Amino acid sequence: MTTADQEAPDLVADPPDDTDDWDRQVIWWDVAFVAIVLLTAVALPLSGQSGRELWVAYGAMATILAAYTAWGAPAARSRDQRRALTYVPVLVVATAVAVSQGGLATFLLFGAFTQLWMLLEPPRRAVLASVALAVATTFGLAYEAGFSSQGLLAAAPQMAVALAFALTLGLWTATWMRRSDERAQLLRELRATQAQLAQTHHSAGVAAERERMAREIHDTLAQGFTSVVMQAQAASAALDRGEETTARERLGLIEATGRENLAEARGLVAAFAPVPLQGSTLPEALRRLADRFTAETGTAVRIDVGSPVVTSDDGGAVDPTTDVVLLRAAQEALTNVRRHAGASAVTVRLTHPHGGVELEVSDDGRGLPPQFSEGFGLTGMRERAAAAGGALEIGPAPTRGTRLQVRLPVVPS
Repeated sequence: MTTADQEAPDLVADPPDDTDDWDRQVIWWDVAFVAIVLLTAVALPLSGQSGRELWVAYGAMATILAAYTAWGAPAARSRDQRRALTYVPVLVVATAVAVSQGGLATFLLFGAFTQLWMLLEPPRRAVLASVALAVATTFGLAYEAGFSSQGLLAAAPQMAVALAFALTLGLWTATWMRRSDERAQLLRELRATQAQLAQTHHSAGVAAERERMAREIHDTLAQGFTSVVMQAQAASAALDRGEETTARERLGLIEATGRENLAEARGLVAAFAPVPLQGSTLPEALRRLADRFTAETGTAVRIDVGSPVVTSDDGGAVDPTTDVVLLRAAQEALTNVRRHAGASAVTVRLTHPHGGVELEVSDDGRGLPPQFSEGFGLTGMRERAAAAGGALEIGPAPTRGTRLQVRLPVVPS
């Protein structure tokens, strides 16, 4: 499993649900409404209400609480209009009944008007319900005063003021809630987009990691196994000719290459760092690579490493990643020489032009074919160089054969 795979759960974690925030807010609406009903229940006997009127008012308020528990509270959380429309008539009638038994029960209107605007959609339903509540409460107040035309005329202005206030506040609240819903919807869309983007980045990271691992395997293990196969074929041919000494030499090279491949595999698993660079410099790694190539193929390799130390413009040491890219480029170039060039001599030159470093591998072989196309190794090496801010070029050598050049900028480590 790659690092990108291991981090996948964090990258694609589900975004927070806005309904959780709304549920927490509705709890405070519940607490406020229950507090209004209970305070009204306490205030009625303190104002002198008693007997049958008090118990009827208590029954009406208990009905409101029961209906709110059954329909109102669930409707507030789900915005279910069927439940809301079931609860609202109970709220209107029970409030009017409570007011008819004691004028102090008009305190219930603070919670009732608020609930109408909180539960009903669209706003015109809340307007109609508010008018109905104001009319019913007007009749309740008139009933408490003996239900006469004078009582109705006395209660009407009072409720008209309350209705106007409720409509003004309700319309403002409805506008605020609609904008809050729009913002919540935008947040949900933004979080969904962020989750999609995170998933896309994760997928791209996984693909890049797999591609990088494929290049590492191609540049190390696959090339080593190719060498093992070729040396095994050479050893077999030497045994057929009776050249035991030569066969033993080839077997020794096979063992050495196998050990190096095993070390490379362990290095990939442990730290993704090329084993030849662990505890040594790039020139030293290039010389070992050249010595092994000469021992395996008999082709002479000349190493020209120039100055031993490369620094950036600000005096910093070269980033080890640059050495990795150059070493892999040399390995790929020598592998191609082995497979295709038929060369008798190879030159590996490492130079340090101002602000950069350049590796050149040239041979005196047969050169590039007319229908040349890059394989996986060269394509991967070109991508490596580009990722490090550099470039790879391949073409004919000045005299004959092929020349591969990799130019990289010097990046401080």
